[in-house]
Amino acid sequence: MAGRVLVTGGAGYFGTALIEALRVRGGMVRALDLAIDPALPEDVEYIRADIRDRDAVARACRDVEAVHHCVAHVPLARDRALFVSVNADGTRVLLEGARRAGVRKVVHLSSSAVYGVPERNPVTAETPPRPREAYGRAKLEAEHECARAVAGGLDVTIIRPRTILGHGRLGIFQILFEWVRSGLNVPVLGDGSNLYQFVHAADLADACLRAADTRGSAAFNVGAARFGSMRDTLEALVAHAGTGSRVVSLPKAPAVAAMKMTSMLRLSPLAPYHWLMYGESMYFDVAPARTALGWEPRYSNVEMMIEAYAWYVAHRDEILAAKSGSPHRSALNQGVLRLVGRLI
Repeated sequence: MAGRVLVTGGAGYFGTALIEALRVRGGMVRALDLAIDPALPEDVEYIRADIRDRDAVARACRDVEAVHHCVAHVPLARDRALFVSVNADGTRVLLEGARRAGVRKVVHLSSSAVYGVPERNPVTAETPPRPREAYGRAKLEAEHECARAVAGGLDVTIIRPRTILGHGRLGIFQILFEWVRSGLNVPVLGDGSNLYQFVHAADLADACLRAADTRGSAAFNVGAARFGSMRDTLEALVAHAGTGSRVVSLPKAPAVAAMKMTSMLRLSPLAPYHWLMYGESMYFDVAPARTALGWEPRYSNVEMMIEAYAWYVAHRDEILAAKSGSPHRSALNQGVLRLVGRLI
């Protein structure tokens, strides 16, 4: 039987997926989050607290073998001060609590945003991090906190995922799924040939669990092994849906400028990372994770996109009726995008 494991951000989208994987494995699971998840299983110990609360974090780390640190103020929130306070400072508090409690292993969930828009692909372990927006800079500072903790003797592995998908994933994808369900056209920037990699939440959880079982500090980039262009993925989705949606091209430069402006004016839910990356290629070399962790991603881009869409359609009424939840588990206010969807 495995020892007690702490999941910070246990009420978030990936936190809940990770808790599910841990429960299947057996052992005791403790979750720390400010949000309340009414669906949290009764056998999961829940501590409602802020990751910046040193006393609460110390209590959460007590008698814990491993910590999966998933708390993050996500790009959709667009609050630069909280990006630093939660994502960087909160990580430092967590690492200090883990070290003092004698935690054997910390797995820190980082982000591909630390790389910004890479100059070349695939992104490898040698690719220099160059974040282009506030969220990515804060996540990189959190990685620096991890490096300092490693220098102090704590065993920390960093996992950098590509964009996470899977059943229950909403946020910005909820807008895409609603458009497709309604038969609206779906835009790509330029010809949509940019190669774009996702990762399924279950594959990511498997990588995290394997990292927790592996001694020695390291950093791994994880994503699907089977993926194609943005157009390929979206055309497979609309073909599956059969609602009359088509994938249409928009001129890249004007579209990016419009996305940026409406985001800055708070007329749409888009965050800087969205308009920076939607028309760009980005994919990881996942060979190091496969070799070192014995990890093998199971889902392709198309499979996970269709699964997430089918789940949304099946649960749409309850999703739209819900009043709160983490950004990646909730429907969004489309703002001006509602009009755009009817014009393209």
